[in-house]
Amino acid sequence: MTHPSPDQMVLADDWSNLARFKTPPEIDQDRLRAYRMGRIKQGLKRHDVALCLLTNPISMRYAVDYNTYLQFQSHIPSSYLVVPQDGPVVMYNAYGPPPGADEVRPGRALAHFDAGDELADQARLLADDIVNYLAEIGSDNRRVALEYVNPSLTQALLQRGLEVLDGVMIAEDARVIKSEDEVECIRWAIAVAELGIAKMKEALRPGVTELQLWALLNYTNLANAGAWHDGRMLASGDRINPWLQEASAREIQSGDLVGFDTDMIGPNGYFADISRTFHCGPALPTKRQKQLYRYALDEIEHNLKLIKPGISFTELQRRAYPIPEEFQDNAYPCIVHGVGMCDEYPKIDPIHRRINVYDGQVEAGMVLCIESYMGAVGERDGVKLEQQVLVTEDGYEMLSTYPLEAGLLE
Repeated sequence: MTHPSPDQMVLADDWSNLARFKTPPEIDQDRLRAYRMGRIKQGLKRHDVALCLLTNPISMRYAVDYNTYLQFQSHIPSSYLVVPQDGPVVMYNAYGPPPGADEVRPGRALAHFDAGDELADQARLLADDIVNYLAEIGSDNRRVALEYVNPSLTQALLQRGLEVLDGVMIAEDARVIKSEDEVECIRWAIAVAELGIAKMKEALRPGVTELQLWALLNYTNLANAGAWHDGRMLASGDRINPWLQEASAREIQSGDLVGFDTDMIGPNGYFADISRTFHCGPALPTKRQKQLYRYALDEIEHNLKLIKPGISFTELQRRAYPIPEEFQDNAYPCIVHGVGMCDEYPKIDPIHRRINVYDGQVEAGMVLCIESYMGAVGERDGVKLEQQVLVTEDGYEMLSTYPLEAGLLE
C-alpha cells in the first residue's frame, strides 16, 4: 500500500473541506446563544450576585460568542465581559462586536502588557466603572463575581464596599449541561477531528515525523473553521511511554505504536477529545503491544458501562476498572472528565491516586470523555485510548466513532 506524504496530501487537497462530503448541522445560532446566556443568568440568580465579570476566553465565547484573539486573551487579558442578572450585557475592549453582547464599550487595562506599573490604578478605575454600572442598571445588590483576574481588581472592588465572589463557579457550572444545539456542534467538531485522524492514518509510514502527522490534524481543523488544540499530544516508539509527551521531529519507525489525543477546539468553539493508538507497519504488532491495547480497551469498556444519570462521582470512582499495579504509576491523570468548549467539570481521578476532592453526580446532557493509558514504568510501549459520549436519560450515546486498531485487536 502506498502512503502519501503529508505535503503531497496538502498540495493535492481535495479532501479537507468536510462540508463537501457531509452535511453540516443546521444550528439555530440565536437559540444556541440564548440557552448559554440563560445558563449563566441562572447561576447569577442562584449565587445572588448582581453581575459577573468574565475574562476567560472560553467563558466569553460561551456567553456572547466572542471569537477574536482568544489565545492572545488567554495570556494577555485585554477584553472583558460584564453579564448582569438584569441589564445590558457589555463587552469592553472588544476587537469587533461579539454577536451576543448588547453593547461594546472602551475599558480599562487588565494586563501588565497594557498597564505596566499602573495596574493598581487601572483596577481602581475599573472598580469605579462597576459601581457606576450597578447604579446605571438600578441595582442595589453589592455582590459581584469575578473570573480569573488580577488581585488588584479584587482589592479595589472591596475598597468600594462590594462583596466579591468567585465567578469561576458561575461560568463553568453553566457549561455542564448541553443543549441539543450544543450537542450538534460537538458532533460536527468530532466529525472534523475524525477526518483529520483518517488522514493521519493514511499518511502513517516509516520515516514520517510526529509533527508531520500532527500537522494534518491541525490543518483539517483550520480548514473547517476550527480554532486550536490545547496540546500537540502525539508520541511514538520510545516516546509513547510515559504518556503526555508532545509531538516532536522524531521519525516514526516500522513496528512503532503511535498514540495521540486530539484536544481540539473545533468549529463553533466546541471540543473534540478523542484518543487512538495506531501501529506502524510493515512490521507486525508484538504480543505485548496487543496485550497493552487490550488492557486499555478493557478499562474503557468497563467504565463506559458505569455511565448513567444519577451515579455519583464517588461511586463511579469506586466501581471503575481496577488498573493493574504495573500500570498505576504511569496511568492517565483521570478516568473520566467533562467536555464542551474545552476540558470541563467534572474530573474523576483513578482511585489509586486519591479519593476525588469533590462529589456530584452524572446528569443527562453532560458530555464526558472516558480515558485510558496503559504503559508500565521502564517499558518502551504504551497505549492511549479515549471515547467521547453524551449522557442520555438511560445511559450514554457514543459520539466518537473512529474505528479501533484492528491489527492490535487480533
